[in-house]
Amino acid sequence: MGSKKGVVVALALSLVACSDAPIPTTTTASVGASDPAATQALLGEVATGIRTDLVSDADPVFGQQTRAERAELTALYQTGGDSPLWIDTTGRPSRQAHEAIALLRDARSEGLNPADYRHDHLDSLSATLTAASGPPSGDIVIFEVALSRAMLRYLRHVHLGRIDPRTIGFRLSVPAEGHDFVVMLSSALADDRIAETVADLRPPLVQYDALRTILARYRSLADATLESPPPVAASVHPGEPYMGVGVLYRQLVAFGDLPAGAQAAEPETYDRALVEGVTRFQIRHGLEPDGILGSGTQAALRVPLAWRVRQIELALERLRWLPDLGDRRLIALNIPMFRFWAWDSTPPNDAPSLTMNVIVGRALSTETPVFDEEMREVIFRPYWNVPRSILRHEILPLLERDPDYLGRQNMEIVRGDGDNARPVVATAENLGLLRQGALRVRQRPGPHNALGLIKFVFPNEENVYMHGTPAQSLFSRSRRDFSHGCVRVEDPVALAEWVLRERPEWTRQRILSAMAGERPVSVSLPRPIQVILNYTTAVVMPEDGTIHFADDIYRHDTRLDRALARPHASQ
Repeated sequence: MGSKKGVVVALALSLVACSDAPIPTTTTASVGASDPAATQALLGEVATGIRTDLVSDADPVFGQQTRAERAELTALYQTGGDSPLWIDTTGRPSRQAHEAIALLRDARSEGLNPADYRHDHLDSLSATLTAASGPPSGDIVIFEVALSRAMLRYLRHVHLGRIDPRTIGFRLSVPAEGHDFVVMLSSALADDRIAETVADLRPPLVQYDALRTILARYRSLADATLESPPPVAASVHPGEPYMGVGVLYRQLVAFGDLPAGAQAAEPETYDRALVEGVTRFQIRHGLEPDGILGSGTQAALRVPLAWRVRQIELALERLRWLPDLGDRRLIALNIPMFRFWAWDSTPPNDAPSLTMNVIVGRALSTETPVFDEEMREVIFRPYWNVPRSILRHEILPLLERDPDYLGRQNMEIVRGDGDNARPVVATAENLGLLRQGALRVRQRPGPHNALGLIKFVFPNEENVYMHGTPAQSLFSRSRRDFSHGCVRVEDPVALAEWVLRERPEWTRQRILSAMAGERPVSVSLPRPIQVILNYTTAVVMPEDGTIHFADDIYRHDTRLDRALARPHASQ
């Protein structure tokens, strides 16, 4: 066994020099496996080799190992006394090994990268071991440890994602269960359930399965190098001539926005059939559905399909980050699509009970954060406690120019916390205390209050919540990032009815009466409702099953794409 360490090192160096080259057979002497004694000798030599490999910092296939990976591998093999897991009695890859490699090769179907699991190297090693008349034990050791490491990594990535969302600023909870992937893999091998275990580890969401299906379709479209319509300087209106009619027709048919056979009667005219297809395309891409080939629609039609594929892959990654949903009601809000969906139970695999347009925080200045929390309270006729940042950057400069500003906005300066804080007069001294942070500003309840007449509270570090708004006209816009970070909902009464469903005494009439009352009214929920503020630019809509894409308004896709490209992301 002393010579094997040198063989492993030499093999590692060869892989570093040319990572795409097939893994060579080692020169370790072969041990036959034609009889029980030879089989036992082979297994014993492989077990010894595995023990030697597990204490090494480097792996000849994967390179450097982290301490956590080494600990996982050690635990995996210790459960079987360092016996090999992936070979049969002849020293060749078992049926389960071939099944595992096939799963790694097909990692793209999960939106993952097969190269992260070295499937090419494993294919080469498997072929070498299969072809050998008496596979060398050194090659078996390399194959064994590499496949185990690849499968542990793959199981983790399928279930939890490739990176921790908290490393890129998302405040999503780590799932509650223990995730002992060593036990999972051991059980899968013992019960002959490799593929079933992978399926069990996928997020239990219809959305995840639907995105996987759409991913395969968009990969096919990208591979077909679908042509994009030629750009034009001016907008193209219905009935006008357009040289890209034929290309546009083929593109809309491929995307599913136009049925095959609906080609325009006038091949050089942007006619009604094409307008209908473009309108559907606009709806799916968060554009104004006016049927006009304007600059925004033309730009969306020219987005490379390779990037649409990447958006779907990033969406799958984010679904793997979601916390354990449990058995409770759920509100899931997608920030760049300016929309939320509410379900009466989880997992959210049925049609949503309620869906609604929202307004979110401004891009680049007051972005709505990504997190999950629990809604616990509804407040009717709330005060708006002006955040310190808004006070400092917006209200104080206005007060310096216009001393009557607070009065016109139904605002007041107060001392202390809570709704019972005492108002004080806007004297020069109190304005000074306000600048120092010793006093604060709030807006009194009423129809012109910035929060509207209902506030939905889910305590969080960012002090973000959902609320109504008097600025209803903003909901008519296709892009709706106008807030200071909180979420404005289009129909707060409908949301209040759904949220208070487990408080049957809170009828619609009582809700309207509380909104028209004279003072704030707080209503606690008997059971918290899970609220997830998420960010994904590719969604299969729960209402109709169509794929929708959104602009990356906060550049989170760009940051995630870069994070996944870093070497540590694949571990």
